[in-house]
Amino acid sequence: MTSRLSGLRKGDDMLMAAPQISAVRRPDHPPGTASEGSGARRQTFITIRGLSKSFDSSVVYDRFDLDLLQGELISIFGPNGCGKSTLINLISGLLPCDAGQVLFDGQTIQETRLSYVFQNYRDALFPWLRAIDNIRYPLKLIGLSRRECDMRVEQLLADFDVKIDLNSYPYLLSGGQQQTVSILRALVTNPEVLFLDEPFSALDYEMTLFMREQLQRIFMKTKTTTLLVSHDLEEAVQLANRVLLLTRRPTRVADFVEVDLPWPRHTESVTSARFVELKSHCLEIFQRQIAN
Repeated sequence: MTSRLSGLRKGDDMLMAAPQISAVRRPDHPPGTASEGSGARRQTFITIRGLSKSFDSSVVYDRFDLDLLQGELISIFGPNGCGKSTLINLISGLLPCDAGQVLFDGQTIQETRLSYVFQNYRDALFPWLRAIDNIRYPLKLIGLSRRECDMRVEQLLADFDVKIDLNSYPYLLSGGQQQTVSILRALVTNPEVLFLDEPFSALDYEMTLFMREQLQRIFMKTKTTTLLVSHDLEEAVQLANRVLLLTRRPTRVADFVEVDLPWPRHTESVTSARFVELKSHCLEIFQRQIAN
C-alpha cells in the first residue's frame, strides 16, 4: 500500500516530502463536503479489512478489521508495544502493510487528503523557515497562490487563537510553541483525516492542558475525522468520541468505548461522575490486558 501522505524526517533528502500533508492536489473544499458541481456528499468513513503487519518474527496485527465513522475523534490506547503508533502509520500509509486494505469511503489513500502530527516537533519543522512559513509550506507545495495561502493561514490563526510570534524561527520557540506550529501546519490543508501521534507527550503540564482545550475547539469547528494515539488515559477519554482499547500482540480490539460526554470537555469535566466512570471502565479493560 503506497501512501501520498508525506512526513518529514531528518535530512534534506526529505525536502520534497512536506511534513503532515498529502501531496495530492485536490479541490479546495472543507472535509466531508462535495466540490462544486459534484454529486453526493463524500464521507470519510475508514474501513480496515484484513490488516496484517509483522516485524521480523513478531506479529503485531493479524487480519485486523475495524470501521471508523466520519467526523469522530478516536483516541487509541493500550499496553506498551501493542502497536498504537503502528496502527495509525499503517492506516495513513507511512508504513506498508503486509496484507489487507484501508479505504476512506471506498477511496484509496492516494485519493484522500491526510495530515499527520508527529511526536518529535524538533524534527518536524524546517529550522530555516520562520514559523509562519512552516505553516504556509504545505499550501505552497500544492500550488495555492500567495493570496490564497495568506487567507487560509489568517483564518486558521483566528480559529486557533494563537499567541505566538510566528515571525520567529522554530529554534527560538519553546517546545509547546513548536508543536503548536506543527499542528497548525497539519490543519492548514483542511485534511479529511488527521493523525496525531502523542502530540502533547513532550509538553509541560500547563501547555498540555492548554493544547487539549485548543484541539477541542478546532475539532468542534471542523469535525475532521481524527485518530489520536495517547499514553495518557485521562487525555484519551477527555478528547475522544470513542476510545479504542487495544490488546497485547497480536493486537486486537479489547473494547471500543463511546464517550457520551458533552463538548467541550474543560479541565473540570475530568472530575465529573460520568467521566470517572468511563475512565474506570477503560482502566479495568487496560489492566485486564496487561495482566495477560
